[in-house]
Amino acid sequence: MASERLPGKVMLPLAGEPMLQRLVERARRASSVDLVIVATTDRPADRIILDLCDRIGCPVHAGPVDDITERLLGAARRYDADVLVQLTGDNPLVDPGHIDATVALLHKRECDYAANNLVPGLPIGFDVRAFRVAALERSSILSSDPVDRVHGSYFLARHPDLFSQAGWTADDGALRWPDLRLTVDEPADYELVRRTFETLHAENRDFRAEAVVALLRRHPDWVALNATVRQKAAAEK
Repeated sequence: MASERLPGKVMLPLAGEPMLQRLVERARRASSVDLVIVATTDRPADRIILDLCDRIGCPVHAGPVDDITERLLGAARRYDADVLVQLTGDNPLVDPGHIDATVALLHKRECDYAANNLVPGLPIGFDVRAFRVAALERSSILSSDPVDRVHGSYFLARHPDLFSQAGWTADDGALRWPDLRLTVDEPADYELVRRTFETLHAENRDFRAEAVVALLRRHPDWVALNATVRQKAAAEK
């Protein structure tokens, strides 16, 4: 709730329900996922997130504000997970099929970490990271760097020398659009995502990434809404 550029963004409405709820609904459609958990903070301002999760029947874990690695590990321990898929609350257009593809790749390659953003290709906001809890526990021991801790699995991603990795991305023109911003950091981002979500949700609640990209190729005026928003570097909060 304490986002500096767009306070309370995870509770902003998308087709009548909070953005975080819409992300939970989409994640639950992934066949490879046994349980969707919201990992929020123990800050009083985030009590509203606990209340939302209670209302929609979603397991929740509250942990440190600036240590997402520990928050993820706390959720994994609480719900006895051995593999985690990390999504971020400001990416409500994540495709459940991308979750399944990333988890399948993790198991096929028998690696520590798999993601669809190791190589640029997909729009910003479709990011999916899957990794073994044992690898995250090891990374937690190896790094106390605040930049690593605030991004959760960031140490895994930037150390292929220590953790085995596998990645996939868009390999054709249908989804390849690495400069398209579909993450919600600023009001202009929210307006683009709101228009996109509400248009597609009215037609098919199970819409996928291909439908998102196809819609926005038809609406360059919508894409222009947040074209000047700067993507934050990893070291920035």
